[in-house]
Amino acid sequence: MLQRRPMTITDDTQNPKQGKPFARSLEKIAALRAVMEMRLAQAQKDKGTDESVLAPPEPPAKPKPETKREKPGARTEQKTETREAPDPANWPRNMFRIAERSQKLIEHFLSRNGMASGFAPGMDPAHIGTAFLELTNRILTDPEKFYEAQMSLWQGYAKLWQSILKRMQGKKAEPVIAPLPGDKRFQDEAWQDLWLFDFFKQSYLLTAGWVNGLVREETEGLDPKLAHKIDFYMHQMVDAISPSNFWLTNPEVLRATFESGGENLVKGLENLLGDMDRGHGQLRISMTDQKAFTVGENLAITKGKVIYENELMQLIQYAPLSEQVKKTPLLIIPPWINKYYILDLREKNSFIRYLVAQGYTVFCISWVNTGAQQAQIGFDDYMEIGALTAMREVKKACGENEVNVLGYCIGGTLLAMVLAYLKASPRENLPQVSSATYLVALTDFSEPGDIGVFIDEDQVTALEKKMHEQGYLDAGAMHTTFNLLRANDLIWSFVINNYLLGKEPFPFDILYWNSDSTNLPAAMHSFYLRKLYMENKLVQPGGVAMKNVPIDLRSIDTPSFLLSTHDDHIAPWYSTYAATQLYKGPVKFVLAGSGHIAGIINPPAANKYGYWTNENLPAEPEKWFETAEQHKGSWWPEWTKWLDQYSGENVAAREIIDGIEDAPGRYVKVKAD
Repeated sequence: MLQRRPMTITDDTQNPKQGKPFARSLEKIAALRAVMEMRLAQAQKDKGTDESVLAPPEPPAKPKPETKREKPGARTEQKTETREAPDPANWPRNMFRIAERSQKLIEHFLSRNGMASGFAPGMDPAHIGTAFLELTNRILTDPEKFYEAQMSLWQGYAKLWQSILKRMQGKKAEPVIAPLPGDKRFQDEAWQDLWLFDFFKQSYLLTAGWVNGLVREETEGLDPKLAHKIDFYMHQMVDAISPSNFWLTNPEVLRATFESGGENLVKGLENLLGDMDRGHGQLRISMTDQKAFTVGENLAITKGKVIYENELMQLIQYAPLSEQVKKTPLLIIPPWINKYYILDLREKNSFIRYLVAQGYTVFCISWVNTGAQQAQIGFDDYMEIGALTAMREVKKACGENEVNVLGYCIGGTLLAMVLAYLKASPRENLPQVSSATYLVALTDFSEPGDIGVFIDEDQVTALEKKMHEQGYLDAGAMHTTFNLLRANDLIWSFVINNYLLGKEPFPFDILYWNSDSTNLPAAMHSFYLRKLYMENKLVQPGGVAMKNVPIDLRSIDTPSFLLSTHDDHIAPWYSTYAATQLYKGPVKFVLAGSGHIAGIINPPAANKYGYWTNENLPAEPEKWFETAEQHKGSWWPEWTKWLDQYSGENVAAREIIDGIEDAPGRYVKVKAD
């Protein structure tokens, strides 16, 4: 008969030969408990027999003022902070204080928001419940496939247990499964160094992979939109139950809780209720320090003036930074979903400033943040009152009959519609468009990516009803939708930082802009969702009419530069690529690294991400990518090299003669809240 060796549990940093038997570990836990009881008894004695140790402690000392941040590159003297472990005797009174403060915080929040009577029941216009019922039915009708999947999962768990048992005994063991590259949830060293948290991590990854794989198999043969919806929401649920999202299974949060005596949880609750208060009862997660940035002071600071304004937009002309400039001016049509200053953040990453420094006379539209009074503003109004009016004013300001135009996201979609409209209905008072640049702009909406999950008849009808009541789509709705497309980065990472660790979010200019959302007019947004996303009419000749004029994108012969990003979650690059097969004029397609925002705001000095080029434009985007050449750094110089051939010779710099107000103007400062 084999003699069973005692199981040993060790810290993975110990020598495996010095592992302690499990019984001795229990003895140490009992000894620690005895010490804690002695400390509690001593604390009770010191306070007096009539005073409970559960009494709240004295108010904390006034915190020292924060030291000013050193400028980047400044030398700072490194100081080692010695932190004492919390006294176990303080834990009961700390827990009492946390509970008391938490109750007061919640009562204050409920009374302030009038929510003490409870929440109204929600609706399910997306029919998520019906979708998952369909998934359940398919699983039940094919039990053999489910059984095979279960066996595969149990085999994975058997390997995991073998690996973890070795680690519990102080031996080395290779992981059974590892996070995918780019998964930032398990970066804390304890996820790897301590076997218990390594087990939490690997068991979650095994289960997540099993669930997602099962869903993919079981949804084969389903309607593609339904299968996509099931897959998307299953990923949302799987991401939500990650052990990193719970304080009892997140080693970083447990460490912070122990070191602060639970203060991180109180601060986290304050942050949570503050975010709900800011969202008027709906959770609006803080992603950055809102006090760190001010538009016009440390964001959108490229010098210029508003030279024209109407009820829908202001037109900004930027002051030259060189003695000579290109003859042909450049007009930028930014998206009106969020604000234009994503292209003019800070000096180091401002796309607009870069262009001005390269010798272009730059104009940019700043859209109004709409409200109920703009409810009937349509997509063609953004063309007539916005883009066409801006082109006319650029011609007037520069005295030139040609202009280069750049459209970003939905601004690029509008640009394509403008050019097709001008082919069908020419205007004499407008400049000729020498070149058109489309940044991450969809024109073919047949494959819109994950955002298509939110767009179907029932959901759009429910949204239209809400928009009809208030006249616009409120900024928070679109903001939440975009965040769900990258939930781990834009939701759960901040849940951990703000609510579990009790920290303030780090100042980040792009995330400040991301939170500075805009309302969308009801008429425009309904047209956008139905005609473009749901019906995909824009790619059909005459499928869409602008100002009662049917348009055809195939009539566009303007030289075109199409820039897409490899990891775009809003306008997938394989969908934006489809436009290369539409336009008649010369087309250049470039694929940048990263996503919808970071891939665009990528200054050359950062030397990040890279990009791909290919002069051939086959019908299939995958074939284009197979033979594309990869380059390092930013795509900005590649684009300006292309743009120069349509920008004419150098002329004397154009000074701004007159203006309504200094850039960035009033419109961009209007908040949606």
